[in-house]
This record gives sequence, structure tokens and C-alpha cells, in this order.
Amino acid sequence: MTTVRVAVPRKGRPLEAVLDRVAAVSDAEERADSIVSTLRYEKAITKGEQEPTDGVYERLGAYSDTGGYAPEYTLVRDARPGAPRRIVFDSLRVGLGRHDLHLVGREEPFRALRKHEFALGYDSADLVLEEVVGIEPEPLSSLSELNDRIDPRDTDVRVASGLGDTVHHTLLSTPDVAESPTRAFLDAYEGPLCISPRYERLVEAVVGTSATDGVSFRYPGEEEAEAAIASVGIGVYLTVTGSTARDHGLRVGEKLFPSETVLLENPAEADEATADVVGALAAEAETMA
Repeated sequence: MTTVRVAVPRKGRPLEAVLDRVAAVSDAEERADSIVSTLRYEKAITKGEQEPTDGVYERLGAYSDTGGYAPEYTLVRDARPGAPRRIVFDSLRVGLGRHDLHLVGREEPFRALRKHEFALGYDSADLVLEEVVGIEPEPLSSLSELNDRIDPRDTDVRVASGLGDTVHHTLLSTPDVAESPTRAFLDAYEGPLCISPRYERLVEAVVGTSATDGVSFRYPGEEEAEAAIASVGIGVYLTVTGSTARDHGLRVGEKLFPSETVLLENPAEADEATADVVGALAAEAETMA
């Protein structure tokens, strides 16, 4: 049996989406549910919403089992004041057909693949956009377009499939600017556009440089993003239902690009075993041709 290592996020929605996918194609459903429950509890402790009965090292010892196929956890530093340590996912082995799938927690899975530490990994499509997708006059609108925009001189890594855990980067506006903002409206628009500063390059890639001519970016600062967009009049932000945006008097416009966890592959490190694993993990998912 060949072991195939896959770099995965250590916590949060992306890790939960990965565990759901792995559980769907293996016998790991119970272990996946246990990991999700444990990490949600630990997140609640970090946020001060739960009061633990044991110390962090006692909990870590109780959760982890380094033998066989049991989940393992580790500690990382948390940026929140007064909570310098947080228990996160570290490792899980799962039988997957003829192979042994080894999920390995990493803070930056995509960068681990770029450094050729792994052949496979899961990370956010946003990070691919922010780091390696070329900015061109024409917009990007789907995951299937990502690989064509990656300069092979920048990285060997390519997107293999999406997980479907989708929220969207969406155009939002006040009704006096646009009742239903679209890409076509943005193409003709000149003026301020409110975005998160971390998404500046992403937004440029998604809407295309032709649409940003005459546009000046504004940033929320200490304000809540939806409130900042309302004060500027138009902006781009992540939405699921758009209810929070509507609470701020905003119109929810065109969905520009999916913010989704994607399966990444470094072909320079791939072999027959990794191809088998990609085939299994990408089952019923959006595959990048």
C-alpha cells in the first residue's frame, strides 16, 4: 500500500470541507465528525464562548492518539490577546482504495506545494488568485479558467478540482449608485470602489484591468466591510445569502468569482498513486480540464 501525503488547512471551513470530501470517499466519516466537533469546541474556547475544565495540554493529550489511524492535533500560536495557544488539526491517515491517504495539517498548504514538499494539497482558490494568477484586461469568472492564467515560471502547481464549499466575491452597491450592480456596470463605472486591502490583486484579476480603469480602491479600515461599502457606495465583498449586506441598505449584485477550497496538484511531484487519489477525491466535484 502506497502512502500519499496531502497538505490541508489546520482549521476552519476549508478543513471541514476537505474532511467532508474524504469521508464521502472512504470509511472516515466518524473520525471526520470527531475532528470537526473538537475543533469547533476549541474555537469556542479561543473566542471565550466556552470555559474548559482542563488545561490546553491536558486537552491536547486527551484528543491525540499517535497510533494507527486516529486523528492527531497540535498547538499553534493564536493572534487573539490572552489566547496565545490554540489546538488545531495535525494529521489523519485514511484508507483509500489501494492507497493510504495521509492528511497533514499546514498553515499554508498552497505554499508547501509550491516548495515541492507535497504533490497534493487543499487550499483556498483566493490564495491562488492573490499569489500566482496573472492580471489581464479580460476578467476571470470561473475556477476552470484559473490554470490558464498561472504563469508556469511562477509555479508548477495547478488546480485539479473544487470542493463546492462556495461563497462568492460579489458586487454590492447602494441603490443611488446602482440598483443591481453588474460587471457591465463596473466596466462603465468611474470612481471609488471599496474592497478589503488583502483582495486588491484578486479583485483586479477577477474584474480585469479594463474594468478598473478610472476606479480608485478604498479600504474599510476599522469599519465593518458592509458599512464601509455603504459609505463609499459600491464595493466587492464575500457573500453567502447577502442578508448582512441588505441590512446595511446595499443591493446585492453580480457574483464575480467563487471563493472555494480547491484540490491542488504539483505535477512535478506526481506519480501513479497521486493520480489515483486525485481521481477519487475529485469524484462528483468540478474537475479542471
